[in-house]
Parts: sequence; structure tokens; C-alpha cells
Amino acid sequence: MSIPTRKTTLGGLALIGTSALVLAGCAAAPETSTSSAPEATDFLPCMVSDSGGFEDKSFNQLGYEGLVEASDAIGVKPITVESNAETDFNPNIQSLIDQGCDLIVTVGFALSAATLEAADANPDVEFALIDDAADADFDGAPDFDNTKPILFDTAQAAFMAGYAAADYSTTGIVGTFGGQEFPTVTIFMQGYADGVTYYNEQKGTDVQTIGLDTFTGGFEANDTAKTTATNLIEQGADVILPVGGPIFQSAGAAITDSGKDVALLGADADVYDTFPQYDSLYLTSVLKGIKAGVSDVVTAAANDDFDNTPYIGNLENDGVGIAPFHDFEDKVSADLQSELDAIKADIISGDITVKSYLSAS
Repeated sequence: MSIPTRKTTLGGLALIGTSALVLAGCAAAPETSTSSAPEATDFLPCMVSDSGGFEDKSFNQLGYEGLVEASDAIGVKPITVESNAETDFNPNIQSLIDQGCDLIVTVGFALSAATLEAADANPDVEFALIDDAADADFDGAPDFDNTKPILFDTAQAAFMAGYAAADYSTTGIVGTFGGQEFPTVTIFMQGYADGVTYYNEQKGTDVQTIGLDTFTGGFEANDTAKTTATNLIEQGADVILPVGGPIFQSAGAAITDSGKDVALLGADADVYDTFPQYDSLYLTSVLKGIKAGVSDVVTAAANDDFDNTPYIGNLENDGVGIAPFHDFEDKVSADLQSELDAIKADIISGDITVKSYLSAS
């Protein structure tokens, strides 16, 4: 049978930056359903990537995997389209609207304006926007009942990674850089720096974080990203966190060319698994549960349980975290993992406050 006529009757989106924001899990399936997905459906889920593409080994790929996972469970074939540049965003979204998509997932903060414009013009189409609050910053427009933010408080996980980086560093300098200066990029970078600061407070050290104001201008693995990483290495950084899809690949190349003992951190995915070329360099990765978040939201929408309450992943609900040390397990200090476990518990309990644009001020 087909899905009942879709409706958008929910209230306005809660404002980001207040303690009222909590994880919005998927609602239960309709009472007439006997499984987590409809028995049969004409529901059509779709997705638009940002310029990194679906093979970025990072957040676009994770979003795509979540879409495919949910679509397979539902029993439908999704439509996806990749963007090569910002000028592709609007026409790509419109092409999916024209193909009758019921839910369009857009991947990344960069698609915010295009997504909200489309949501405003197409109230009968549902949108899920990864990494943007989708609130009233679009031309003074009101909140959108048909747009669901999928957000992650990655500052919490990056805080732990920063602590680990400071503990591992022998030069006393760790670095970071981003693709573009979006909140969803800087949340990693600042959380990382705050973790380094916390390490210094606990250990009486003076590890420095450099590169907090450094951005490549895009999310491509290119010479600019490689040069940026090289500059950090030349300044003495022996642990580097690149934040911006595949730019970590350029950092890996820079480290390899330098011949120096520099560790690399991944962002979004466990890059040890997604891009094994530099497995010997990865200290850990700051993880973002994009795949699970997208899968949950798509499944709920297929069950006619779409709402515009933000989905927020954090340490408490395992929506963010850090990857294992993998090949570095025997290189890090013996007490590091237990210290990180204690830090995680203290962040969850509120004994340690990690500030971000998603947390209370």
C-alpha cells in the first residue's frame, strides 16, 4: 500500500544554542505497521552532496551510506546527485523536486541557503539538512516545518582528541586547519584546542595549538590543503587535525613527503577504515554518526513520522566519539585511554563543560 498523504503540521524549530535542544530520535512506526519500515511504499528518498562528492571518505560518504541503508530496509531505490561546485546546489535540489522526491537530504552547511529556499518554495516536500540548524537566518523567513536539521556536537569528541594529541605530542605543538570557516568545521577545531587546554591544566604543561584561523577555502584534496599542512609541520606541529572532508588526504601526503614523525587525525569517519593509504599515520579520528542519523531520519520519514525537531548527536547518545588508536595503541601512554574514558564520563555528567554553538552558553 502507499504511504498516506504527507503532512507538515508541526510547530517551529527550536532555536539552536539553548539547553532545550535534545536528541530527537525517530518516532515509532505507525500502529498499522508491523516493522520499522512500510510493507510497501512509493516513498522516494533523495540526496544532494556538497562539492566533496559521495566518495570523499568522510561526511558525504557517511550520509550516502545512511541513505542507502534506510532505502534498502524500506525497499526503495533512492535518487542521488553530486555537486561539483556551489553553483550546482540549487539546480541539483530542483532536479530532485522535479523527479518527485518525498524527502531530500542535503549534505553540509554549504547547502543551507539552497535547501531553505527550496523548502520555502515547496512546503509539501520534506528536507533533512546535515550540519545546519535550518532556522530563521534565511532572508528573515520563519522556521520551516518541512526541514529537519541533523546536527552533531562534535566539540565534545574533538575535546577528547585534543587531549590525546597533547598527550602524544613531543614537540609541544599540535595543529589544525579547516576547509571553510563554517560552524560545523570550527566546532571540531575549537573543541580540539579546548581539549589541549584542558590537558595543560591537568598536567601542568604548555602544549600549543596552531592553525585555528587557517582555512583552505574549500573541501577538496588539493595542493592548497597539502601546502597548509606542510606549513603546520614546518612550524613544529607533530599532530594535525584537518577538518573538511577529503583535505585530510592532502595532509597525509604532506606528512609523508616531510619525512617527519607527525600523527594525523581524521574527522567524521574513522579514516583508518575509509582511507587506509595513511593508516600508519592515524592517531585516531573524531567520529560523527552521520550514517546512523541519516538512516533514522529517512526511516522515520518513510513511516510518515517526519518532524522538524533537531536530531543532535553527542557523547551521551554515541552520536559522536573518537575512533580506536589502531596502530598507535602501543605508542600512546599507558594511562591515556583510562583518562579519556574518565573525561567522556565527566562531559556526559556535566562535570566538564565543552562549549559549542550547540551547547548552552
